[in-house]
Amino acid sequence: MLAGAIFVSVTSEFLPTGLLPEMAGELDVSQSRIGLLVTIFAGTVVLTTTPLAALTRNYSRKYLVVAVLIVVACGNIMSALAPSYEILVGARIVGGLAHGLFWAVVGAYAAHLVPRHQIGRAVAITSGGGTAAFVLGVPLSTALGHALGWRLAFTVLGGVVILLMLLVLKFLPSVNHRVPLSTGEIPIPAHKDRSMPAVLALCGIIIVVMSGHYLFYTYIAPWLITIGGFEPSAVPVMLFIFGGAGALGLVLAGLVSDRFPRGGLLGGTTITAASVLIVGVFSGSQVVIVAALVLWGIAFGGLPSMLQTRMLHTASARARDLSSALYTTSFNLAIGFGAFVGALLLDTLGLGVLPFVDVAVLTVGVALLIAMNVWLARRARRPRTA
Repeated sequence: MLAGAIFVSVTSEFLPTGLLPEMAGELDVSQSRIGLLVTIFAGTVVLTTTPLAALTRNYSRKYLVVAVLIVVACGNIMSALAPSYEILVGARIVGGLAHGLFWAVVGAYAAHLVPRHQIGRAVAITSGGGTAAFVLGVPLSTALGHALGWRLAFTVLGGVVILLMLLVLKFLPSVNHRVPLSTGEIPIPAHKDRSMPAVLALCGIIIVVMSGHYLFYTYIAPWLITIGGFEPSAVPVMLFIFGGAGALGLVLAGLVSDRFPRGGLLGGTTITAASVLIVGVFSGSQVVIVAALVLWGIAFGGLPSMLQTRMLHTASARARDLSSALYTTSFNLAIGFGAFVGALLLDTLGLGVLPFVDVAVLTVGVALLIAMNVWLARRARRPRTA
């Protein structure tokens, strides 16, 4: 149920990217303004996720998931009915409000359902919904929009969200997300929890690693055509290959996240950087590019799941919901910032530099992960003070 809910939520977020020309033509605005709808959505998530998570921390997790799915569905229906671009912007803000809180709740839900030693596998399963959204959800919705109109695509997606909401209501188990206190224990705010410094450090690493990825991946299509020499018709196939490899990487992440939470994340980030370097260095060989793209997809496909698992392992039980909200905020901030930096590099230095800057930023991320592992190891050996 959680994977299905994530599938429709992520599809809702990125659907405008596939229907950009049709939406721009009917609403009589530029394609860049339609592209800003994704930025507006992500910006709303960044600004509102943590405050909304704090305001709703005492509400039932299950019924909060139901409520946000209803709002996601309303956002899609509002988009389908929007008579103007301005109303469409409002609909995307509504969707962003729900999407951020949705991830804050769902990100920690899996940890409430399973024992601690199965968190990695559970997160990999739920994250499969996001992977499926990129491999199937957005392409299928885009095809529907091309065939029958973008408004119908949003309407159908809204109906699917309502269906998932009903299934969640019936089948998703309720969880107790409140941590019981021992006799005499003094409750403390989550932001004063002992695990929060490590959680915030991990948020910084997430911003670095994901910014590096999206400053290049956002512009992978023009890079493949201009630098890689691929025909435009081959780009969807290449992206499908990358998505399929990412699905395999997600399966591998589920196998290693719990057994090797630190080593798996470090290894995945390192291999991602190495594969992107191969893409940049051997840009003249299409065979090597395809092979490196597969390796890149496998390595990166498991990173979001492993980062979220690492976040849930790092945070104490009382801080899991807050840590999930911070994870969502950091991830969306990285998407927007990475794309912005990539645009600046594209206008000043050209497409060819993007993979190398990506590698440089990922290398910083690897160094930060090593430093964090050393810090946590030393911290674990220190005796706790009263």
